[in-house]
Amino acid sequence: MTSRPRGPFTRYWKEIAGSFLKLGATAYGGLAITGIIQSEIQEKRRWVSQARFLEGVALIQLLPGAGLVHLSTFLGYARGGWWGGVLAGLCFALPGFGIMLALTIAYASFGATPAMRAGLDGLGPVVLGVFMLAVYRLGRASVTMISQRLIAIAAAAALAFSPLGVAAILALAAAVGIGLFHSRRLGTALFTGLTVLLALTHLAPWLPSGLLAPDAHATASASSAGLVDLGLFCFKVGALTFGGGSMMIALIQEQVVQQWHWLTPQEFIDGLALGQMTPGPVLVVTAYVGYKIAGVAGAGIAAAASYLPSFILMLTILPVFERVRTLGWITAAMQGVGPAVSGLFAVSILRVAPHALPDPFAVAMLVGTLIALLAWRLGAIKLMLAGAGLGVLRSRLCALPGVQGTLRHICANAGG
Repeated sequence: MTSRPRGPFTRYWKEIAGSFLKLGATAYGGLAITGIIQSEIQEKRRWVSQARFLEGVALIQLLPGAGLVHLSTFLGYARGGWWGGVLAGLCFALPGFGIMLALTIAYASFGATPAMRAGLDGLGPVVLGVFMLAVYRLGRASVTMISQRLIAIAAAAALAFSPLGVAAILALAAAVGIGLFHSRRLGTALFTGLTVLLALTHLAPWLPSGLLAPDAHATASASSAGLVDLGLFCFKVGALTFGGGSMMIALIQEQVVQQWHWLTPQEFIDGLALGQMTPGPVLVVTAYVGYKIAGVAGAGIAAAASYLPSFILMLTILPVFERVRTLGWITAAMQGVGPAVSGLFAVSILRVAPHALPDPFAVAMLVGTLIALLAWRLGAIKLMLAGAGLGVLRSRLCALPGVQGTLRHICANAGG
């Protein structure tokens, strides 16, 4: 009697779970987490090629909701099929939720912990270094022609100097790719149509704003919220908000604090601070909001409702995307989108750098990180743990009266 062959999920579920639990528990840095995932999953484990990883990054940028959960689901799907995508997304999101819940309870009982803040200060330069190297590697793989270099430069300029969002820029880049590498007529028509649509969106105040964000009056209007109101609001945030974590946080703040007064401004600021201390997606701040409103049950419902759209979207789209990704016009579109992603990431590096590198000590840590990654090929997570330890050690040294004068140039502007 022959045994049934094992499917990809049966073969790889332990590897998927272990990898994304580890990433979900240690990956700090917002958008820069993409670089950590690239280093650990694509570069180290080779689950997908660089071109395939870029396809995933481009795809998630075009979707609303939690992009990092999208990316984890995409990579889990590539490794272990449909159930692999479910497992990867869950394992990436759950550690951040658990840590956020623990920090929220501890913060409510004991207040802020200076050691956490110091550890995050040490993480900043390391995460930036990992992100820079990932962008370089992905850019080298996706930008191979002069036309693609021009696409990357144009995408970076559009993000830096125009009101266009990431999704709009990537859609235009896809049209350019189709025009350059598949059909000039089709590409020109798509680019023209998108340009007209974007112009109307930005110039016509009568267009419904609810297309890009949940309606302020659709969920609740009272000053208090029940679990149903909370779940509906968080689901809409995850399902309808484009623009990444910053747009989500802005929307949550406007609705939860200004519109419905579920939280005070100070409570919301405290939640953002805890979110910075929590690994994984920035959307985990919804767990803090839920806890403040309805305790542990509220935290669980808020987090589950905000992440659920990511699973629905990705696991619905990916089987279709797998079937069409080899079509000529899709391949051409990705040849335009890949360089654009690299250009957008370059702008992200420039925006993050001033916050991650406040002083010469942080710059030295960045240089050390790049050397360790390039020369010694150390893992990103090991370097992050080392960076957090250095941040705590530095904070303790800066607090000693006998060394404050000697380390003044190191401790300047570091809050030590």
